[in-house]
Amino acid sequence: MHKTPEVPAGGAGKSVFERHTRGRRGDLLCPVAGLMVTLSLAPFGFWPAGIAAVFLLRALLEGQARRTILWRSWLFGVGLFGSGTSWVYVSIQEHGHASVALASFLIILFTLGLALFNLLAGWLYSLSNQRAPEWNWLALPASWVLGEWLKSWLLTGFPWLFLGYAHLSTPLAGWAPLTGVLGISFVVALTGSALYQLCISARRRQLAMVCLLAALWMGGAGLRRIDWVAPVGEPVQVAMIQPDIRQAMKWRPEAYKQIIDTYLRQTAQLWGTDLIIWPEAAIPRLYHNAGTLLEQLDRRAASSGSTLITGIPYRAAASGESSPGLYNSVVALGKGSGMYFKQRLVPFGEYVPLERWLRGMIAFFDLPMSSFSWGRPNQEPLQAGAVTLAPFICYEVVYPAMVASDSRRADIILTVSNDSWFGRSIGPHQHFEIARMRALENGRYLIRGTNNGISGLVDYRGKVLQTAPQFTATVLRGAVVPMQGITPYGRWGNLPVVALALVLILLGASRRGPKAS
Repeated sequence: MHKTPEVPAGGAGKSVFERHTRGRRGDLLCPVAGLMVTLSLAPFGFWPAGIAAVFLLRALLEGQARRTILWRSWLFGVGLFGSGTSWVYVSIQEHGHASVALASFLIILFTLGLALFNLLAGWLYSLSNQRAPEWNWLALPASWVLGEWLKSWLLTGFPWLFLGYAHLSTPLAGWAPLTGVLGISFVVALTGSALYQLCISARRRQLAMVCLLAALWMGGAGLRRIDWVAPVGEPVQVAMIQPDIRQAMKWRPEAYKQIIDTYLRQTAQLWGTDLIIWPEAAIPRLYHNAGTLLEQLDRRAASSGSTLITGIPYRAAASGESSPGLYNSVVALGKGSGMYFKQRLVPFGEYVPLERWLRGMIAFFDLPMSSFSWGRPNQEPLQAGAVTLAPFICYEVVYPAMVASDSRRADIILTVSNDSWFGRSIGPHQHFEIARMRALENGRYLIRGTNNGISGLVDYRGKVLQTAPQFTATVLRGAVVPMQGITPYGRWGNLPVVALALVLILLGASRRGPKAS
């Protein structure tokens, strides 16, 4: 009598995935998996899609040769950045006055280049693939996190579209004050990778994985109950001006008076409020050319007991308090004091890489105010009466380690921005979501003032207290509470998570077995 051979535990499941991920079909699924990460983030907010994306990526990479792993990791990145940073097209085409064909070409180049970060993560994963396949369920989240970490600083960095940002409202949010967004990304990636492993592993290993995942998710829920910081002093009353000034008229000299009159009119009823915020580059004139206006604002704010903080470009001379150059800055007036120069600049928007060759080629490479200089690190925070503010201008708030470092000496986080460059795209929603994570990581209330949205107030747990509607001229009023103390992430930054990821990669790469081809 013929006896049916016994199928090893997990073998049937693995063979099903292999059939559906072979060849061209598998290649085409890679950008789809990348797109799923975008769906997990704002404004879509379907967080399970991020876990499903990692599950699918693991299936697509499992048992593949190194060449295929690199190719498919890059394709995944193409899908991720092609969907998640599509808002850059608005800046190039609408505000950079590029043709549809040229804007499309540039955004494709941008996407293909950023996808190299995922190729690098794929290379890290390949170090253990086939050499120690039983280690892959740990190697994938480790390589993922190292890829995100490299994105936060390599070539000035582009720390966008991290897996962890989708979990501000899930149990995993409890990990943010300990591990930062990278730690949450690790748990999300581990969840997707382990769920795949459950489908192909022997039953004796499945219970251990289920227990690990349950501990991480339940542990995050428990950690949310811990207050790592404490309030200090009275609530600060805040009023933010959201003027909704069109980007096309922002830097036109003939529009200057109209713009300033708009701010003055909206601010007239706010004097006496503890803190009044005008957004990034609210005053479209150099600091030294706006002396009369600044003196007027300083006197009015001081006499009413208010601090006014506004964005304004600043040109430093050789003998000034900073290196010579043009700076994107914010200044505190009235009861406040201090000036801050932006440290992290937006490529092409605030400086032009390879400027010698690119200037003058197309209008996009000659945008107004695209010749800023970098502010020095470790600048003093701003003061608003007795309250200390850690200021960040626009794009800077997306750098987790930088915000953590500069927020240690501050009671409140302040970020001003001008997301008009991105129109009615998903970009401003992602930007606001990222800012919320900074509040949660560092245990600080966050004030976000913008030209046309999303302006808002966020508490120290990352919860949105108030927002102003986008594309509306309005004033947002509310209160924030100064906080004292430092979260574990604020103290240690990314070091523990990066160290763990490196150890896992090294352990996988050093295990005995056949080398990956």
